[in-house]
Amino acid sequence: MNDDDVTSGLRDFPLARRGLMMSSLMTGLTLATTRVEAQVIHTDTEGLEAGEIKIPVADTELPAYFARPQGSGPFPIVVVNEEVFGINAYLADVCRRLAKDGYLAVAIEIYARYGDLSKASDNAQVNAIIGKAPDATVMSDLDYAAKWAAANKGDASRMGTTGFCLGGRTTWLFAAHNPNLKAAVAWYGPVNIPTSAIKPKGVMDIADQILCPLLGLYGGQDTLAKAADAEAAAAKAKAAGKTVEIVVYPDAPHGFHADYRPSYHAADAADGWKRMLEWFRKYGVA
Repeated sequence: MNDDDVTSGLRDFPLARRGLMMSSLMTGLTLATTRVEAQVIHTDTEGLEAGEIKIPVADTELPAYFARPQGSGPFPIVVVNEEVFGINAYLADVCRRLAKDGYLAVAIEIYARYGDLSKASDNAQVNAIIGKAPDATVMSDLDYAAKWAAANKGDASRMGTTGFCLGGRTTWLFAAHNPNLKAAVAWYGPVNIPTSAIKPKGVMDIADQILCPLLGLYGGQDTLAKAADAEAAAAKAKAAGKTVEIVVYPDAPHGFHADYRPSYHAADAADGWKRMLEWFRKYGVA
């Protein structure tokens, strides 16, 4: 895909039409926040190339958001895994923050073929959409996002992944799936989500199969993505010779990095971001 394709993606998926800020969407997977706040952090595009695109996948094209520094690259790649809110303004800003730090960041809308999360207004509608996504399809979509990045000024030999909430779970799974990853950082990814026919394995099942070093960032007050569960998964991984580190912020709730919700803890979010960048540098993504 060339820059003309990027431009067409910006035309075909304008942010306003797709409802980038989903101000009424709540779900149990974000741990009972009662409203969506305005974002605290707003990252501009100065010095960046950024916007919405379409990424070809196995059976269709999916909307996505990318951000990268200006210039010829190649830039290290970070595949960003979404929460249950789709690629909203917060996820787009995360991509721009990573681009400001020198990365090509790409977040693909893995639930788009099953419904429009920007139009979901309650837990049932959210769960009806995200519950249709087989883990195997999600992994394939992320592979295609990584492929797109590598073809668009990204360096496939320096690739990492990160994700938040349900995207934290996705990060664990992707770390056990894609052998090209150098490092992974999972923000409060639930370990014990029930399995099903289309989601046959949880984090604990694959913890000893991860293919790259993984950092887990968890809140001590999180009752959904429990730090103790993450530490148990880390212990299983370490017993298999894997590199895993779990950092627990004692006072932080679920969603402590999400600066558009009341769960945001600025100091812990900033520390986690610093640790993420250090992890990427240490293990060859930067």
